[in-house]
Amino acid sequence: MAVDIGFTHVALAVTNVDKSIGFYKKYAQMEPVHQRADPETGMRVVWLSDKTRPFVLVLIEEETADPILKPIAHLGVGCPSEADVDAFCDLARNEGILKMGPTRSGPPVGYWAIISDPDGHSLELAYGQEIGLITQQEKDG
Repeated sequence: MAVDIGFTHVALAVTNVDKSIGFYKKYAQMEPVHQRADPETGMRVVWLSDKTRPFVLVLIEEETADPILKPIAHLGVGCPSEADVDAFCDLARNEGILKMGPTRSGPPVGYWAIISDPDGHSLELAYGQEIGLITQQEKDG
């Protein structure tokens, strides 16, 4: 039996699961991979994944959601290009949810911006961050 080890998920309280699913699908290309209703409260729990790695964002429906991920605390998503970051920023600006950027910070940080999800949690959209490269170098020693 395979056992998950290491960093597997982040869980956030949200007030409207469907609205949050739509946001993370649009801005982070994540989709539900598991859903259930809590038997005691009836509130929904959804796991979202972009299916690029064994990691999920857990959305837990609550009556209220105090946004704990606000700049500078955030979730980070890599984008395929600077043009994608710019396009997402244009969408977010039009929706009134662009918080910061886009900003060019150079290696290893790259080109990034921060937007706000429906409950006020922050999502960073970035291109050129060297997380994969740096973690592989550390692994290889």
